[in-house]
Amino acid sequence: MRLLLVRHGQSKWNAARRLQGQADVGLSILGEGQADALRPTIEAIGHCRAISSDLERVRETALRIGAKTPKFTKDLREIDVGEWTGRGIEEIRAEEEAAYQGWRAGTSAPPGGESWANFVDRVTSVIEEERRSPCENLLIVCHGGVIRAILQHYVGLDPAHIIPVAPASLSALRIGNGKPPRLELFNHLPDSLDFGAPD
Repeated sequence: MRLLLVRHGQSKWNAARRLQGQADVGLSILGEGQADALRPTIEAIGHCRAISSDLERVRETALRIGAKTPKFTKDLREIDVGEWTGRGIEEIRAEEEAAYQGWRAGTSAPPGGESWANFVDRVTSVIEEERRSPCENLLIVCHGGVIRAILQHYVGLDPAHIIPVAPASLSALRIGNGKPPRLELFNHLPDSLDFGAPD
């Protein structure tokens, strides 16, 4: 099975550099365009079925990239960032740089937030359930943290060693077939590169 991992397009809070976690924020105008630009790539690859986070920015992205009747689930939501929800990233870093870096590395959680280990378990339980039904290309429309959790679980890439996943980018991971999981593609954008994507 190949996992086609798509991060949602830029949201209004991404544009404002605010942490979202599980806040239900829609796409920005730029994010809508980013998702639209990815659609031909997704259509060219094709997929047997699609699953998606149920948050608005991801639902919008799923529809714009042409996901076929996606199954929406809360279990693919972004990690809960607790008391940091809605706060500006620069503000958090100015006040709590060590805590912020620990969170980005998956070694600590924001006050009232979800632990990285629990988050990884939540996300990968969805993937393991999907593996029970044959599917060549499973489209997963989700969040940057979800993609990092999947990469850690299946290929051992700790979040501290992964750059932020670009909005409306495509990554691909091959699992099963009697071989070790393999990362086939990471952070692909249709017409540009983004090495400084927002969290």
